[in-house]
Amino acid sequence: MRDIMGLMKQAQEMQQKMADVQAELDMIEVEGSAGGGMVTVTMTAKGAIKAVKIDPALMVPDEREILEDLIVAASTDARSRADRVMQERMAEITKGLPIPPGMKLF
Repeated sequence: MRDIMGLMKQAQEMQQKMADVQAELDMIEVEGSAGGGMVTVTMTAKGAIKAVKIDPALMVPDEREILEDLIVAASTDARSRADRVMQERMAEITKGLPIPPGMKLF
């Protein structure tokens, strides 16, 4: 019975830590860029895009496709950085827990 109570307490603590991390991830912003910094995308660690900055030199109608490609690349870069931040935070709170490899918690 004592083991069950310990597990319940541990589960509640884990839930609280995960809720805290979720709130923290909403506040953390990461930047991704493409074209040598000519396009920059800022997003939260949870993946919500907050801003897109475009160098005025790219605002040429004939180069619209290049700009579109750079926006996609910058967004992908930012998403990759956001994923890394999320994984780092999750590793911090799940350290020492017997979680199967590859199990996603978010």
